[in-house]
Amino acid sequence: MLEWEATESGFRVHDSAGAECSVGGSQLEFTEPERELPRPVDITLDCLTTELTLPGAVVYLISLTSGETEELPGTTEPKAMPEGEYLVDVDAEVKTYLRLTGPFTLCRTADYDGVVLSVPARRRITLGFRSRNRKPTAELTIPPTPEGVATALTYSSAAHKTTGTDRSYPTLRGHPPLLEIADETADVEVPSAIREARDDTGIELLAPNAVESLLVLAPLAYYIGADVQVGNVASPILRAPDADVAHELPAMPDLERDATRLLRKVFFLDCLVRNAGPYDTELAEASLLDALGVDAETLYAASPADRLAAYLDVPYGAIEQRLPDWHCSTYVEPDRDGLRALPFLLDRMSLIYMPRTSELEGSELVERSLDDFYRGRSPEDYRSISSRSPRNVDTESAEREEAHGARSGDRTATSGDSDVRSAGDVASVDVLKPELRGGRIHGWLAEGTPIDVFNCLPEAFEHRIDALDRAGDGIDIAVVRNDAAMEVEHADVADIYRTRGADVSIDVSVHERLSTTELARLFEAEYDFAHYIGHCETGGFRCPDGHLSASSLTGCGLQTFFLNACGSYHEGVDLVRQGAVAGAVTFSQVLNDHAVSVGSTFAKLLVHGFGFERALQLARRRIMMGKDYAVVGDGTHSLAQSENRLPATVELESVEAGFLLTYDQFSSRHAGAFYRPYLGEDRYAYLCGNESDHVLDRSAVAAFLERAALPVIYDGDVYWSDDLADRIRSGH
Repeated sequence: MLEWEATESGFRVHDSAGAECSVGGSQLEFTEPERELPRPVDITLDCLTTELTLPGAVVYLISLTSGETEELPGTTEPKAMPEGEYLVDVDAEVKTYLRLTGPFTLCRTADYDGVVLSVPARRRITLGFRSRNRKPTAELTIPPTPEGVATALTYSSAAHKTTGTDRSYPTLRGHPPLLEIADETADVEVPSAIREARDDTGIELLAPNAVESLLVLAPLAYYIGADVQVGNVASPILRAPDADVAHELPAMPDLERDATRLLRKVFFLDCLVRNAGPYDTELAEASLLDALGVDAETLYAASPADRLAAYLDVPYGAIEQRLPDWHCSTYVEPDRDGLRALPFLLDRMSLIYMPRTSELEGSELVERSLDDFYRGRSPEDYRSISSRSPRNVDTESAEREEAHGARSGDRTATSGDSDVRSAGDVASVDVLKPELRGGRIHGWLAEGTPIDVFNCLPEAFEHRIDALDRAGDGIDIAVVRNDAAMEVEHADVADIYRTRGADVSIDVSVHERLSTTELARLFEAEYDFAHYIGHCETGGFRCPDGHLSASSLTGCGLQTFFLNACGSYHEGVDLVRQGAVAGAVTFSQVLNDHAVSVGSTFAKLLVHGFGFERALQLARRRIMMGKDYAVVGDGTHSLAQSENRLPATVELESVEAGFLLTYDQFSSRHAGAFYRPYLGEDRYAYLCGNESDHVLDRSAVAAFLERAALPVIYDGDVYWSDDLADRIRSGH
């Protein structure tokens, strides 16, 4: 649900998920809407003005007279539009449309953070806004059988808004219907609204009579809109009779590889071919179509079956090196919980694999953590780290091994209460080594607690949908310090949240030394995020009057949380089961200075739009034992929006010509989106998941860092861009 309110500089539109769009205006006067917008919107406003400042985003200019569409160039040169009637499409965090008559001009601001629309005299402009919340509107009932799953997959594509290549845009894929998992003997129940919404693509998928195979095939079947059936076959067969397609896929386990490859190929080629439509852009990867001999205009107008036939003829090896990194993979047990979560995984376009793990051997956990920490650091960095630390690297590694061996409460193995964020027994977690496949982030929906993944819970996805119905104005954050000695992180994160509140609507409250009753009330209240700093022991959260176990709550009102305390994993799982969507936790004892480093970095990333898992991936790079931290719940969930529409990161490396700047814009919620880096002379757009490389001199890099507001990986550490700018400019 969208709401709007006037501000000192204009007005602000916001939704219940924390997304907002601020519009600045000159001499604004609001009136009753007099014109309709030719696009679906949630709110329509009319205003009289001479100038509007809009978010910096991809902007399309559509002539309502001729139907011609063009993209606003990625330069700061003004774009003048003549007389006529136009629709301006602004692809911001809240989808924004403007209807007005020409002449007018559009111009990007010097820092690319905004777009200014100017008219020569005060004029009426109609504005429309649409929330990007993807909420399922229907549900079907299935038994947990192969036939039931096949039916669910057949109707999962009913949410697609098109069967054409434009379905590769995230805004044109709706949320699949929810699943009610009945008894094995129950009948399938498909509401008439879902049956009528599904388009017949002419594509069929005959699958083996096994839930495992169907789960692996699910993302492919959902995306291409296949009619899925099960039969007495050893391996799946993809068919499109009208296009003479009969493509056999291998049986499990090779099916995991080939189903993934086929989906990635179809999706990637759709992203290229869609440029033949009205919303074309200067996509860097588009030149590949000529090399492949693919006729984009013909395929854009083709049927789904004919398009699939053409894509099957393209060798995977011919495109493999150009494929964007896939955003997310989830490892799913073929049980009721896995089926219950299936619509949410498809909504995120997650790849699905069967879960496989092995035991971590000896000191392997410590070694893997240190490998991640030192990746990208030079020998000079090693010496610097050792010199500024009270312990050398070898000593700290040994202490961490001892601390991991002390999870059951052997206090003699710790290095002292002042160094470890706990003074009592810490709950034990036996972590495993998962067999991970491709993907930027990884979810785990199965038995066990592996490292390097977020531990999915089906309740988390359902709570995310429930949270969309919450009323609220902005993001409410509670910072809790339940130990007087932990002032450094407490002050840092409170300041980070308040500073970000200057750009987006964030309200921060600070709480100290809460009793068990007070802490319970806070967890049960409807905060969007709680950052807990203190102790967590086998009895729960330590309070001045005892311990609070999350399992004792009447329910959890928090949407998200960070429990920056030793061994908080089990408490975090309980918070998610009782109402939360996602949270960051620890598996074991953590050193206090490490907790401060992770806590402050994670806080900044989170309020700048990074999803939980991606934010923690970056934050835990800052400490030696980063694998002590993990996410529980829906790791794709985001707390706030980014200045860059999609969160961006930069890797910076010194080269002979200056610096190699590698720009990456990625979100697990926006598969198929693209970005523009606005760097140097590069005016191309890139598909999310593909990095772009730019060689810049020192002054150009410093100027970019000063305006960018993003994390930068440099010399193996993670910096915030404006903090690094002075260092780069001065050459230190």
